[in-house]
Amino acid sequence: MTDLGSGGTRATLAEGLGRRVTRFGRLLRGAGLKLGPGQIVGGLQALEAVDVTRRDEFYWALHASWVKQAEDREVFQEAFRLFWRDPDRPVNRVLEELLASSRLIEGRPRPKTSRRVLDAMDAEVAERREDPIEAEVVRLTHSSSEVLRERDFEQMSASELREAERAIERMRLPVRPIRTRRWRPAVRSGTVDLRRTIRATLRTGGSHIGLHWREPRERPPALVVLCDISGSMAGYTRMLLRFVHALTGARDRVHTFLFGTRLTNATRYLRYRDPDEALADLGSRVRDWSGGTRIGRSLRDFNLHWARRVLSQGAVVLVISDGLDRDDPELLGAEMARLKRSTRRVLWLNPLLRYSEFEPEARGIRAMLPHVDAHLPVHNLESLEALAQTLSGAAIPR
Repeated sequence: MTDLGSGGTRATLAEGLGRRVTRFGRLLRGAGLKLGPGQIVGGLQALEAVDVTRRDEFYWALHASWVKQAEDREVFQEAFRLFWRDPDRPVNRVLEELLASSRLIEGRPRPKTSRRVLDAMDAEVAERREDPIEAEVVRLTHSSSEVLRERDFEQMSASELREAERAIERMRLPVRPIRTRRWRPAVRSGTVDLRRTIRATLRTGGSHIGLHWREPRERPPALVVLCDISGSMAGYTRMLLRFVHALTGARDRVHTFLFGTRLTNATRYLRYRDPDEALADLGSRVRDWSGGTRIGRSLRDFNLHWARRVLSQGAVVLVISDGLDRDDPELLGAEMARLKRSTRRVLWLNPLLRYSEFEPEARGIRAMLPHVDAHLPVHNLESLEALAQTLSGAAIPR
């Protein structure tokens, strides 16, 4: 690095800068960038080749080392602005939100990544702070988090919805793999691999026969989500799409379709790293948001045009809907039966199950029920955690 004085002073400054750069890397990782210890070390090595007293060279050295995707540029820029202004000063979150949204400052619109970076900075500061008073506050707020897990999404305040969104992003979604028809080499279990055994025997001239083994290859099943975005689901759609976004980021082969009065393929938009950006883009492109419901016609459209493309190798289907349909119940029942024959499991997630006195009286609900493997509630964080356990292979109630 640049000569900053005597050897001892220079070493102390370099050590302090290294710690701050490491903290900055952890902040970016919390904001969604794919950074590990190797990438952070690479950033420190890049700084050795530039003059770290020049802000532009410092910025672009880290940018070249850590930003690998176009969608990460805004995150890096916003995090750099907030962190390197004063790394040890806590961020006034309310002030930053107001400044970012103000149009009087440089005529600049609010960056889409501001909230995402601020959340990561809050988490990074909380990890470093070891204050007994704060620990007591955390202990006292534990009970409130339990209340939040059980509270209905439709009854949450704006601040509670933000807390629930962060909880959904932190969810871990293990998926139980299924066996395929393909094989992979094994060590000392499974089935004897005759082909590899014979080839190895021929190479040794038959003097030695060493057995080779194989076992079935496993992979997670494809997951297809059919989500109702009609007016009757308005209080739950955003949070459930947050959950689907987390599913899409946690595993491969997740296909998402939205339906109200028509079917829309939303898979590509939910692959955006930032969930706020993904939902905002979806809201501007889907025409029948919070409108009527035609589940039967939407399922017929899916079965005709998409089923063969996405329902393969034991796919699991999640139907997120309240079942309140204006279509012919016979059409809905026939399309649900066709969907069930093409999949491994069909799970119906219904927010109406939050009522203990729920009865399947609507014609659409009665038409769908015979063709699902499980009818599960989905109205709060607790129900989403239970769904994650179901997807991991736990027993499914009928």
